[in-house]
Amino acid sequence: MLRPGASLLADVSEPDFLATAPTIDTARLTLRGHRTGDLAECASMWADPVVVRHIGGVPIAAEKVWIKLLAYLGHWSALGFGYWVVCDRSSGRFVGEVGLADFRRDLEPSLGGAPEIGWALASWAHGRGLATEAVTAVVAWGDTHLAAPRTVCMIDPDHLASIRVAEKCGYLRLAETTYHGAPIRLFARSRP
Repeated sequence: MLRPGASLLADVSEPDFLATAPTIDTARLTLRGHRTGDLAECASMWADPVVVRHIGGVPIAAEKVWIKLLAYLGHWSALGFGYWVVCDRSSGRFVGEVGLADFRRDLEPSLGGAPEIGWALASWAHGRGLATEAVTAVVAWGDTHLAAPRTVCMIDPDHLASIRVAEKCGYLRLAETTYHGAPIRLFARSRP
């Protein structure tokens, strides 16, 4: 029983991090933290069959995108790193999402707790070098702010454009494996 004036939260400790995503500007892009108001644009991107062709293959419903968005916000609070919304710097137009996460994936070989970099861009933004620009910015941020000695990424072996982005950003092939029954290629990049 609570005594008068006591709080149910009195014994709850604060997380180790209370971080929010920093804003990063590149030549053409602004990377900023997610906001709940980003749901419509994020959901539109994840519902596009072109975008998800090599990322699960099935459009994602807005309900599940909402859960992704909340997980992105939670990564920053719990781990001190996470995902950013990518916007065109001059127009503010939504470009996509890029960032680092710890999804605790159950796969072999294990990612060993290394932060996993990922990116997805709206289909209108494909083929313009924007993914490479965004990933380069996140890699540079990670080299400065992460304690982890390496980062990893997981790519569908048929997604040649994403493989090129990973390779341009210093990721080397680590292994071929499967995840949820689908073939994937793992890449790793050591911090300099």
